This record gives sequence, C-alpha cells and structure tokens, in this order.
Amino acid sequence: MHALLEYIPLVVFFIFYKFGDIYWATGSLIVTSALQIAYYLVKKQAVPKRNWIFFGLIAVFGSLTIFLHDDTFIKWKVTIINLFFALALLISHYVFKKNLIKQFLGESLTLPEPVWSKLNFAWAMFFAICGVLNIYVAFSFPLETWVNFKVFGLTGLTFVFAIGSIISLYKYMPSDEDEKKVVKEQPIEKN
Repeated sequence: MHALLEYIPLVVFFIFYKFGDIYWATGSLIVTSALQIAYYLVKKQAVPKRNWIFFGLIAVFGSLTIFLHDDTFIKWKVTIINLFFALALLISHYVFKKNLIKQFLGESLTLPEPVWSKLNFAWAMFFAICGVLNIYVAFSFPLETWVNFKVFGLTGLTFVFAIGSIISLYKYMPSDEDEKKVVKEQPIEKN
C-alpha cells in the first residue's frame, strides 16, 4: 500500500502536465505530496523520513518553479533527490559504518557482509547515475521529453535495477531444502 501511495504524486503530476502545463503539474505535485504527509498524520502513523525530505524539496523547488515561472527548479529537484540518496548510502556506510540497504532489507535477507557492501554501493551508484541522467535529459531535450523521462524512464530504470538486484542475490537465497532443515531443527514445544 505504501509503495502505491508513493507513486500517486508522480501520476497526478503527469496527468496535470498532459492536460495543463508544467506549472499546474508542479502545483499538483506540491499538493499531493502534502496530502501524503496528511495521510500519515490522520492515520496517526509516523511519517517516513524520506516523505518529509521529498515534500521539503518539492515544496521549495516547486514553489520556486511556480513563483519565478521557471521550470529549471523542478528539473533540478529530481537530481538533488537522487544525489541525496546516493550520498546518504555512501556516507552512512563509509563514515558511520551503517549499511542503509542492510537496515531496510536485513530482516528478510541474510547475506555476507561483502555482498551487503556491494549492494549498498551499487544502489548509491544507481542513484548518482539517475541524477546525472536527469540533468542531461532535462537540459538537452524538450520539456515534454523530460517529463516522460521523469515519469516513465526513471521509474522503469528503478524497477529494472531492483529486479537486477534481486536476480544477482538469488544465489544467496535459501533453497527449499535449507528452509525444511531449519524447520526440522527447531525444537518442538510441548504443552
């Protein structure tokens, strides 16, 4: 449910762009991002940090886009978010000795430490490349091409990279026989 909720602002942005312009789309992005925050608050759930970060960047860069009537700001927001994620992964790993990817996936996966490090680095590089690609497309092609790239290109690249990550980790997944051994080895509680 949360993953679907995160894509709603992107879908609304695209629809408003197609039927309006970049400024209406940017306004809709700000509003739907604020509604995401409100959703968590109404449900009395903690708002994920990344949602606060997204909303803050969208509010600042989106407002600049609308008030200055310059789409450059909203184009930069995508790159800043991607570079933020890349830096967060690298700094947390190399400076604070915390692997964020492992923290997100550690409960569902058991991997050797070097594999966690490679996965963390791979995702950091992926975000950095997406940030650079965004700048290239944003300032080398027409606005419509950038909007399509932002909505479909970056989303598609993320899905492909996630699937590639899962495939590369497949050899570390426990087999059915390994899981059966674990179940057999667990002591049976007697009442």
